[in-house]
Amino acid sequence: MSTATTASVSTHILDTSIGRPAEGVAISLAARSGSGAEWTALGGSATDADGRCKDLPALPEGTTHVRLDFEVEQYFNKKQAEAQQDAPRVRDSGAFFPEVAITFAVTPGEHYHVPLLLNPFGYSVYRGS
Repeated sequence: MSTATTASVSTHILDTSIGRPAEGVAISLAARSGSGAEWTALGGSATDADGRCKDLPALPEGTTHVRLDFEVEQYFNKKQAEAQQDAPRVRDSGAFFPEVAITFAVTPGEHYHVPLLLNPFGYSVYRGS
């Protein structure tokens, strides 16, 4: 829960290539207090069966920028291996983007839900609610 001095962040991932949540994607969270400040790694988690990451670390007071790093290569490699059990190979690699890094500005007291719409060859992100 956010307070007047900190922002909060949540995310989820939808694999648009199959129309399902992306389960088991590792996500790390970093923050900084100003555009010239060093990034501080805060920890991370992984998406659950619903594609949600409900236990990201809290942001420290004074955070102005947040970075979410989504490690998607392992997810797509696993999906490709599962698909190849039943069908011939359909693409050369598991993912064109092995990771997705999203950086955004935050304001104290606000909540930021940042969904990732993902497929093997592209992604989209937006500020949700």
